[in-house]
Amino acid sequence: MSKWYPKKGRVIFHVDMNSFYASVEMAFDPSLKGKPLAIAGNPEERKGIVVTSSYEARKYGVKTTMPLFEARRLCPDLIVMRPNFERYRTASKEMFKILAEVTDLVQPVSIDEGYMDVTGCAEQGAPPEIAERIQKRVYEELDLPCSIGIAPNKFLAKMASDMKKPMGITILRKRDLPVKLWPLPIAEMHGVGEKTAEKLKKLDIETIGDLAKQPVLDLKRLLGINGERLQNRANGMDDRPVDPDAVHEFKSIGTSTTLAEDTTDDTEVRTVLRKLANKVEARMRSKEVLAKHVQLMIRYHDRKTITRSRQLKDYIEKADDLFSIAMQLFDDHWNQVPVRLLGITASDFAEKSEITQQLDLFSFEQYAEKEKLFEAIDDLTEKYGHNPFKKLSTPKESQVTTSFQKDFLDDYKKE
Repeated sequence: MSKWYPKKGRVIFHVDMNSFYASVEMAFDPSLKGKPLAIAGNPEERKGIVVTSSYEARKYGVKTTMPLFEARRLCPDLIVMRPNFERYRTASKEMFKILAEVTDLVQPVSIDEGYMDVTGCAEQGAPPEIAERIQKRVYEELDLPCSIGIAPNKFLAKMASDMKKPMGITILRKRDLPVKLWPLPIAEMHGVGEKTAEKLKKLDIETIGDLAKQPVLDLKRLLGINGERLQNRANGMDDRPVDPDAVHEFKSIGTSTTLAEDTTDDTEVRTVLRKLANKVEARMRSKEVLAKHVQLMIRYHDRKTITRSRQLKDYIEKADDLFSIAMQLFDDHWNQVPVRLLGITASDFAEKSEITQQLDLFSFEQYAEKEKLFEAIDDLTEKYGHNPFKKLSTPKESQVTTSFQKDFLDDYKKE
């Protein structure tokens, strides 16, 4: 047993539900099993987007974020359903309750995945045996398939869980990296998005192994500190703990400013709020978090101070969204007397790097339209040290980037 539980090492699981939304619908209605199924927003419209699909649908080439009309062209018999988030949350809660019966060290990172630290679970058997029992219970009790990665740290466990789906159990040790991890395309590495993969390919980095062996100075010049972090991951180094309280790790990020003169000028207020939103976005980006709560502070000429806030349905990260919400709060609550100070605070955070982005079903199209513009502005801002574009008009409110909800992920602990 000692070979499985080293004195100085850790044993980490990453439990990843397979085709979660579609699997939940199949468990709820067994007549759907074995059929090509897609969960999508606006299924009656051609512009709907596939959020997830069953493995039967994937055989036809149906993929997440694919336009629904294209999915139906590839798979004429495709069954399309609207999402039922309450049903998915209930299933998620029951799944995490099963994990929590094994160890208290469970860290949910999205509705359908989480980490477990089973280092102290030697009395329950070898890690593969524990993983098999978890997988069997989730399948028999909830009728849901999952894959489990077993590794000495979170990154390798995450990569391992992706290696065999559905219903896979994969062990990934550091000594396995040259054979199991390094041959994989760089775009398949957790933490490397499409844009980062394109940058890395400029250094002829095509595989994870290429990244592991690249001179670190080249990576830091290209990606800053993130280049070194990614190389450490590629070499199997990740000391992040499994933290059950990580959902609540960040409290708030905010900034405020006292105006040069008390004002009732709407244009000046908008200018100030825009600057504040940009600062909050920059700090959120540096901490790699998304927020789901925005607060506006208004201090009047007589020093009377009010705060008004909004809890959002989805997480946000862009200054445009922060500014739009702050302006709405200001318009709704300003009493028309001179303003001395304004502030914006974001809170209720989720770690961006840990979120499996599940695109908002009703705003994906708008978000996708803006994405290339956002990327271009980010590139220029990185190059010149400031945003070279002036905001010429107030952006429309954007409901935003992900339907991932963290407010219910502690529910499994409450019974």
